[in-house]
Amino acid sequence: MNTTPVIRSLNNSHCKQIIDIILPIQQIEFNVPVTLEGQPDLLDIETNYHQTGGNFWGAMYNEQLIGTISLIAIGNNAGALRKMFVLKEYRGKELGIAQLLLDNLIAYCKQNNITAIYLGTVDMLKAAHRFYEKNGFTRIAKHDLPKSFPLMGADNMFYELHLNN
Repeated sequence: MNTTPVIRSLNNSHCKQIIDIILPIQQIEFNVPVTLEGQPDLLDIETNYHQTGGNFWGAMYNEQLIGTISLIAIGNNAGALRKMFVLKEYRGKELGIAQLLLDNLIAYCKQNNITAIYLGTVDMLKAAHRFYEKNGFTRIAKHDLPKSFPLMGADNMFYELHLNN
């Protein structure tokens, strides 16, 4: 039994596990008006993430998927951070799952010459805002996003991070 969290790349064989984490957090915990139909990317991880030059990662703890993060490469050395979710009972600094996930994504960006990361979130996710800001993300207006940024309907707050490769 491995009690150290491990970050690994996920593929289409993990779609059900990914959906089983993300949808309840969005819909039940935070009442975000989003459905699986509005997120078809979750049904084909390889096409929507891997084939863009991005990736989709999961945090495994005791062989259970407990968190996710993904990156869509959007051109011009930029990427869109998506699907960052950690099960409630694994959040916080004790295990540091969110930080491990983000550090993994940033390392991938640096290795792949992605120098800017953009993300969209919703105003009610206050802890997420604090986490992103603590990690150097700055808030930007929607009209300052790259034209290639894939907008999600529910998102109403946006952030960017410029990396020094």
